[in-house]
Amino acid sequence: MYIVYAIRLCYNDMNVQLDYICTGRKKIFMEKLSCTITGHNPQRFKFKHNEQASLCIAVKTAIMEQIKTMYAKGVRVFYVGCAVGVDTWAAEAVLDLKRQTDFGDIELFCALPFPDHTEKFTDGQKKRYQEILNQCTHKEVVSRQYSPVAYKRLNYYMIDKSQYLIAVYDQDKSERSGLVQTVNYAMKNNLQIIFIHPDTAQFSEYAP
Repeated sequence: MYIVYAIRLCYNDMNVQLDYICTGRKKIFMEKLSCTITGHNPQRFKFKHNEQASLCIAVKTAIMEQIKTMYAKGVRVFYVGCAVGVDTWAAEAVLDLKRQTDFGDIELFCALPFPDHTEKFTDGQKKRYQEILNQCTHKEVVSRQYSPVAYKRLNYYMIDKSQYLIAVYDQDKSERSGLVQTVNYAMKNNLQIIFIHPDTAQFSEYAP
């Protein structure tokens, strides 16, 4: 516990030590391949927050299938940022798999942007979030408090730990968003990427 706390202080307070910390954390998980899962905000989807919509079910199914594909490639650790929407669906998919004998060694790492980041969640969203935290394998708060770069720091933190990325993303690079920034950073860092289109649930691959 002491080592993790020290790492948090260095990561949050001293940018100059960022590379050291990322390297240190990678050593912890070096024997296990990792994948970050992210995607559009729910408002981007045609179905918004309606998870009973056929397209939402198709997107969730695609996420599950790609997690299984990553697992078959040897990935065991899956990072999510614990936002409403894709992050939640992905976390629940990993936990569903973990209950199955064939996926018993799969791990869910919940990376939290800052304390109280769920302040604007509905009661139902908060309950769902807490259930995920109660079952995840690892969790860590990346920033001590909200700042304009808190979510960027969170996204880069997860990418720095990963070899793969699953992104529910339409690949519209004209959009200015944290998702586009995250995908660009993943490409810069030579991650293999699976894109799931939010309007069709079809997937495509990017290899550096």
